[in-house]
Amino acid sequence: MAQFESLKEKIHESGGLLFIAAEKKNGMFNPQKFLEEHSVSFPFLLDEDRAVTKSYGVYQRLGFDAIRIARPATFVVGRDGLIKYSYVGSSQVDRAPMKDVLGALQKSAGE
Repeated sequence: MAQFESLKEKIHESGGLLFIAAEKKNGMFNPQKFLEEHSVSFPFLLDEDRAVTKSYGVYQRLGFDAIRIARPATFVVGRDGLIKYSYVGSSQVDRAPMKDVLGALQKSAGE
């Protein structure tokens, strides 16, 4: 999230951003407490029943570094509702390159 916060103006110019976490609000990492204590510039959805992460195909039931969470993923969804860019990490530390995400956001905003 921190990498996106530093680029919030560019992101807002290009459309927007939504964070989704496949986690219970009072789960292991206590995202509800984190969100109460830290300012986040974008909407945040706690996908407690994993419905969203399952529908996007990023839910990971069991893996070397994950149990019942989503693989890190980034999707750029256009105003028409179609996915314009997607990146699904191969591990819990694999993230989309910011240059690619910003490029996809800007391209989608121009369509």
